[in-house]
Amino acid sequence: MPKSEPVIIIFACQWCAYQGADDAGNQKYCYPPDTYIIKVPCTGRVELEFVIEALKRGADGVLIGGCHLGDCHYRDGNYKAKMRINLLKRVLKDMGIEPERVQIEWISASEGKKFVKTVKDFALKIKNLEKIEKDE
Repeated sequence: MPKSEPVIIIFACQWCAYQGADDAGNQKYCYPPDTYIIKVPCTGRVELEFVIEALKRGADGVLIGGCHLGDCHYRDGNYKAKMRINLLKRVLKDMGIEPERVQIEWISASEGKKFVKTVKDFALKIKNLEKIEKDE
């Protein structure tokens, strides 16, 4: 039986994106059911190995959510994350994995609606990748 929704792993900064997810919940906004949020202290603490492992274990996509650039609680963690994810996308391409399966997004604590829109848009993008793979 085919999956109806892609499995999405979200590494969410505890200060911003995770709080944005909490805000979405408080507002009763809905996002795809096969979405799993992992709270991290900062996006700068998300190692490339974590993302690769999530994909190897069956995640269809990985979203990293953190504070807006310039607003990191640890000064420059989100800039480090941005550089790492850009590097990871090149590595994934070399591994034969679509780099579009990984995305980084800046979401503040008060942006619950943006959190939901980001997750929904990302899930749709992943779903479209799946469709392309099946058509080939």
